[in-house]
Amino acid sequence: MATRLPEKEIVVIGGGLTAGLVARRLVPAGREVLVLERGPDWSGSAVGELPHQRDELRWSTYRGMTRRENVETYTLRHSPDEEALPMRQLLSFLPGFGVGGAAQHWNGQTWRFSESDYVLRQHLTERYGAKSIPDGMTIQDWGLTYRDLQPYYEEFEALFGIAGKAGNLKGVRQAGGNPFEPWRATEYPLPPLEMSEASQIFKDATGQLGYEAFPLPAANASQPYRNPDGMQLGQCQYCGHCERFTCEANAKATPASLLFPLVRSRPNFELRAGAEVIRLNTTADGTRLESVSYVDVATGQEFIQPGSLFVLCSYTLSNVRLLLLSKIGTPYDPVTRTGTVGKNYCYQVTSGLNMFFPDRYINPFMGAGALGFVIDDFNNDNFDHTGLGFHGGGYISATQTNGRPIDTRRLPPGTPRWGSAWKKANADWYLRSMSISLHGSNYANARNYMDLDPDYKDQWGRPLLRITFDFDENDALMCRFANGRMEEIAAAAGAKIVSKPGVRKSPYDTRQYQSTHNTGGTIMGADPKSSVVSPHLQSWDVENLFISGASVFPQNSGYNPTGPVGALGLRLAGDLLSYLSDPRRLG
Repeated sequence: MATRLPEKEIVVIGGGLTAGLVARRLVPAGREVLVLERGPDWSGSAVGELPHQRDELRWSTYRGMTRRENVETYTLRHSPDEEALPMRQLLSFLPGFGVGGAAQHWNGQTWRFSESDYVLRQHLTERYGAKSIPDGMTIQDWGLTYRDLQPYYEEFEALFGIAGKAGNLKGVRQAGGNPFEPWRATEYPLPPLEMSEASQIFKDATGQLGYEAFPLPAANASQPYRNPDGMQLGQCQYCGHCERFTCEANAKATPASLLFPLVRSRPNFELRAGAEVIRLNTTADGTRLESVSYVDVATGQEFIQPGSLFVLCSYTLSNVRLLLLSKIGTPYDPVTRTGTVGKNYCYQVTSGLNMFFPDRYINPFMGAGALGFVIDDFNNDNFDHTGLGFHGGGYISATQTNGRPIDTRRLPPGTPRWGSAWKKANADWYLRSMSISLHGSNYANARNYMDLDPDYKDQWGRPLLRITFDFDENDALMCRFANGRMEEIAAAAGAKIVSKPGVRKSPYDTRQYQSTHNTGGTIMGADPKSSVVSPHLQSWDVENLFISGASVFPQNSGYNPTGPVGALGLRLAGDLLSYLSDPRRLG
């Protein structure tokens, strides 16, 4: 028997980045906010304190800050014709678990999407013609433009103390920055991180080829920083413990360090950790949400939490699953291409190669989550795709994130997998190797989507989310093209040994980490027939439900998604205040 609780004004499902941005704006405005987070509250724990913070086995190898497979997993198949099977290990992507979500253990790479990303179908049609877009490529426009989000990018970068170098200030090209960057109103809040040896090698090599390398935009503070809210960041120590870790120096911007401390002590804010939302409950006519049902994971007791306004901002896959479980919206059908919930699931196309220099010390142990240099010449539509047979692209970079002893094993091709020769190769090349990588787009495909699995269930008896996904020919062609550019850079760098880059192609392999950049499934747009939420992130089906996070992306760009997630979250916070003052369909 579920216990009904007193009503709250605003109920937020998921305690990650967007929840922090929403609470930061609404709580000081006098609104009552309740955040329900299914994972633990890491504040005050050993997760960020030495020596526990640098426990590579606990946090990296065993993925201690991420969702565990024995609690909830997903099923996967490569096509609708296959049988889906559970992912017994979540290795390909790492859903966050606990207050702060994946933005607690992220690396800090913070991009703005290209202006063409928001009007992708329109842009490609105008430049290459409608026939250049394959029938199965279900890309669509976002329903807003870069100009709509630009001020929120500025605000997010100021809040999170992003370190970088502007390439385009109010339409004026800036030396040292990204020549393909969309226009900005201001310089980055902090200067770039230090130049590493790997970055110098990459910058010199790409310069020989006529490219302009620039520092990666980083949420790793290059110097002490106080943000507009008065929250303090320390200076990055280049310890190499960013991804999969929180930060001992408080130099990595996270929701737990910059957003939730602003509201935790307020009487009109409450955060309930260990609260697993299992269902969204609509009114009899299905047009409004009246409550959510959640389970206290420690006791197994079920509660019903009523509210006036609901914000769904959990992980991408969880957003989709909750809508499907609650029968909100029409599930996507890949045969008829009707319905919207679960539509346009996208991921990221990545690749890379290793380079070995017997006469240069690269010292990988001096790393940071977003320490590196980049070229953007082959990202998205920054280059002419005529005759190439594919759309999209990615940035190519040399990032030095870590040299941790368990994970860091760059070895030349042909090295034995064990024994004395393996040990010698580790000793010879640990200090003298580096990698360059591709971080590429993944455009929507009609056959890639999410729905509920008919066979497998979770501990609460609910169907697992079923992912139908595979890389297609567009992805493989793009990856081969970018790999060729990486091999040219490696040759210009003068590496003695270069490994062969792999092509990201079918079948998608979940056993290898690629990125935690899952997008789509509750996509945004101007037409209710082809989207789940409006350009204001308001559900087309349930007026008092708003959805945020990367699940609203109609397709994935060649950039990391955190920047636009942050900008959309800040814009949403303002829209929520407007809705609360006058409940209505925003437009």
